[in-house]
Parts: sequence; C-alpha cells; structure tokens
Amino acid sequence: MLSDAEILEHLETGEVKLEPFERSCLNPAGYDLRCSKTVVLKPKQYELVSTLETVELGLRVTAFLHIRSSLAREGVVGSFAVVDPGFRGQLTLNFHNVSEKEVTLREGERIVQIVFHALGSVARKGYSGSYQNSKGVVSSRRNKR
Repeated sequence: MLSDAEILEHLETGEVKLEPFERSCLNPAGYDLRCSKTVVLKPKQYELVSTLETVELGLRVTAFLHIRSSLAREGVVGSFAVVDPGFRGQLTLNFHNVSEKEVTLREGERIVQIVFHALGSVARKGYSGSYQNSKGVVSSRRNKR
C-alpha cells in the first residue's frame, strides 16, 4: 500500500495521475475521490455516480476503492471494482442507499478513498477493457460485446 509520500512520488513520475488533484484530499494511505455532480440517493435504491477526478494508473500500480465511513454510517453501501494497471478515465461507482432516508451526495463531496498498491513486478499488459477512457457515468457494457 502506498503512503501519502509515495503517492506524491508516483504523481511526480506520472505512474499515477489524478486530475484535478486537490492536496487536501490526500490521506496518509490514500486519496479521497469526489463526486462529479449532486446526486440524491433515494431510500432502498441505487445510483451510478462518477468521480470528479480522472484516474490514470501506470503498469506498476493497482488500486482499490473504499466507501467513506460517514456515508456507510448513513446507510449507503457501495460496490466497486479493482482499478487495474493501465486504466484511464473517470470511475463509475454504484451506491445503494439501504436506509429509510434520502441521502444527498453533493458535487465535489468526498465519496470514496482510493488506495494504491505497488505491484511486485510490472504488469505485462495494461487494462484495455470497455470502460477505458470513461467520461461521466457509464452504464454496464456487459452484454454489448
């Protein structure tokens, strides 16, 4: 797992790119990604939400996403995929409100922490799936191949 100092080093070398980067979102062991627009999560329903940041990973790094604990305490759960080496784009996240109350995610609000992990060796091939270069919310492309 990369520390804040290592994340900054990876940003300097270009192995990790986060645009726009906001230093106040940097944590000791990750970076808080923000919501690209205001979304209301209705009770017992889910919404797809995109990150404000575009994420780009080199072939030496992978990343995992974790919901912010404040959202979990309000009854919001998330289903997130691994961010593979070589991925580039905005991330589409699935948030499910299991509570009885509406929860509003505001534009620019921190919603998930991305945690970076250095690989033991360089990946032989980078991500080249159907979500490469994603912009905004991207619905499932599972049955569109």
